[in-house]
Amino acid sequence: MLKFYKTISIIFHPIVVPTAGIMLYFLLIPTPFNSNEKLRLLGLIFIFTYLIPLVILIFFKRLKLIKSFNAKTIKERKIPVLIMIVVFYLLGKNIINSYFLIDIGILFYATSIALVVVYLLFSLQIKTSLHLLSLGCFTGFFLLIGSIYNQQYYSIIIASLLLSGLLGNARLHLKAHTAIEVYLGYFIGFIAPFAVYHYL
Repeated sequence: MLKFYKTISIIFHPIVVPTAGIMLYFLLIPTPFNSNEKLRLLGLIFIFTYLIPLVILIFFKRLKLIKSFNAKTIKERKIPVLIMIVVFYLLGKNIINSYFLIDIGILFYATSIALVVVYLLFSLQIKTSLHLLSLGCFTGFFLLIGSIYNQQYYSIIIASLLLSGLLGNARLHLKAHTAIEVYLGYFIGFIAPFAVYHYL
């Protein structure tokens, strides 16, 4: 069972969710872009939300700034989270300015803001679950998009809620987080897209 929970945590790692979310967005929402333009944008997102974080983690592990790729302690998480705050903010700004995709810009701004909250909580010695934050942001984003375009993505919302429950259970069984840290991560991620949309 432990191996199953580890596998779930790897499959739904925070650096995987953004690219999957944008792929789903392109499948559901009509955009003026052709296939090549969508692929270029997906490539950009993949590089900044998957490859760059992965390289950072590998680099930090080689320098022994983190003991594992999970960055288990608050001390280990501080610099990677700060870097990702900047990366997601710049990615959101670039997408809005270059591609005029406000929807996707909202998602990355929201992720950046959610990570700011996570960083601030470090001062209270709270190690918020980034796994659940990413799925919370995913769920909130598609609820928001559904309300904007007057669509009801029930299957996506239900699936994301079930996956969030499964992932939260996995994080608890692996003793990666407390229940409060799991719920808090999901809540922060969930409300972030609505907060950004309201103030954008």
